[in-house]
Amino acid sequence: MMDVFSLLGHGFAVAATPMNLFFCLVGAVCGTLIGVLPGLGPVATISLLLPATYALDPLAAIIMLSGIYYGAQYGGSTTAILVNIPGESTSVVTAIDGYKMAQQGRAGEALAIAAIGSFIAGCFGTLVIALLGPPLALMTQKFASPDYFSLMVLGLVSAVVLANGSAFRAVSMIFLGLLLGMVGMDMNTGEARMTFGLIELSDGINFVALVMGLFGVAEVISNLEGVSTRIVNHSKIDSIWPSFKVLKGAWGAVTRGTLIGTIFGILPGGGATIASFSAYALEKRIAKDPSRFGNGAIEGVAGPESANNAAAQTSFVPLLTMGIPTSATMALMVGALTLHGIAPGPMIISRQPDLFWGLIASMFLGNAMLVIINLPMIGIWVRLLNVPYRILYLVIAVICAIGVYSVNNSSFDVYMTVGFTLLGYVLRKLDAEPAPLLMGFVLGPMVEENFRRSLITSHGDPMAFLQRPISLALLLISAALLISIVMPSVRKRRVEVFAE
Repeated sequence: MMDVFSLLGHGFAVAATPMNLFFCLVGAVCGTLIGVLPGLGPVATISLLLPATYALDPLAAIIMLSGIYYGAQYGGSTTAILVNIPGESTSVVTAIDGYKMAQQGRAGEALAIAAIGSFIAGCFGTLVIALLGPPLALMTQKFASPDYFSLMVLGLVSAVVLANGSAFRAVSMIFLGLLLGMVGMDMNTGEARMTFGLIELSDGINFVALVMGLFGVAEVISNLEGVSTRIVNHSKIDSIWPSFKVLKGAWGAVTRGTLIGTIFGILPGGGATIASFSAYALEKRIAKDPSRFGNGAIEGVAGPESANNAAAQTSFVPLLTMGIPTSATMALMVGALTLHGIAPGPMIISRQPDLFWGLIASMFLGNAMLVIINLPMIGIWVRLLNVPYRILYLVIAVICAIGVYSVNNSSFDVYMTVGFTLLGYVLRKLDAEPAPLLMGFVLGPMVEENFRRSLITSHGDPMAFLQRPISLALLLISAALLISIVMPSVRKRRVEVFAE
């Protein structure tokens, strides 16, 4: 325990340099901004900003991108409470009681509780990373290639859980991602695969071009179809400091929401959105008077806001210790680390201690910055909702084109971005989420590498994946998880067929 806190002290020394503090602030402000603006989520924003991090120090880049992710959870609650416009999917539940409180003249209370709950949950989640990270990484270091393969399979199966709608579409997206990840030179033979004679594809598909087109620009174009004129009614805020009675009533909800978010953040297939909905459902279930919910219950704000921030922080645990992304945003983080030549996984703590502990320390600093940023600047954030989306789109499009070209000074990457933009737009029209595709693209090369290595060391015996207890356990968990997802869809389809 003492070692953890001494290492955290070293992390604060690393994170407190002027450059790292600056990029921590930039990430917190950008995260709040995109949380406030509906339609621009952390996945789209991080994908658009990836080129900008290419020239940065790896730690500064990851600090900024992380700040954008957990900062978005803060920003989404501001407009959800004041104008009933959730900036983030995680803030949809917050709007139910938060906006009612604003209409009752209690906007200051709701905003303060949201900020306090988010701060406490964020700090607790960061502490969990510090405590669980080293032992999990030590355990993962004992994994052999079959264990890593099974772990990657579990990560891919969890991507099916992340997707909304059809499980078949989600699985199809994973296979498409795996296929795209195979483009380039074969790691063993050195022969070109699926490059169609294009030299530009010999190193594989450009990660920045893929995510910027698939998530960034395609998301913006989709939003242009549905964005209408937004009428913003500014709620009067008398005081942002809650009374002792309000704090007492919210304390239990903050604690429960923090614990729920911590668990959902670590679990594959969890996430901030599921955590916030679960926290709200729990508060309503255990309340003495459930009828208060939907009419301005402070627990309806405290629980979900604590849960989504705790989940946002603890989702870094499987990423940093095992190299497994549990969400599309974490998959982008894997890509960002890879761009800087860093392989996320169990060795990151021993090989790059400054990055690991500096990132954790920056999360404490970032959460403190977010409390300071959010409350005094509420008026500015709400006024931004009056900016026409068509103007924001033009700015994003120009920045995107410049950014993707600047990575390799290649016009081919720009054309590739356009192609993935069209693909992303078509996928959205088909109700096929691109997040599983990204997970397949990121994990695909690691799956292939460990699969082939396992077969080489076992002289081609596929039973190698079942003979190791860790590998067998992970495969059984993956199979059980996949069956639990697919069977309800199959059962529903059979009912529809017989009904016809």
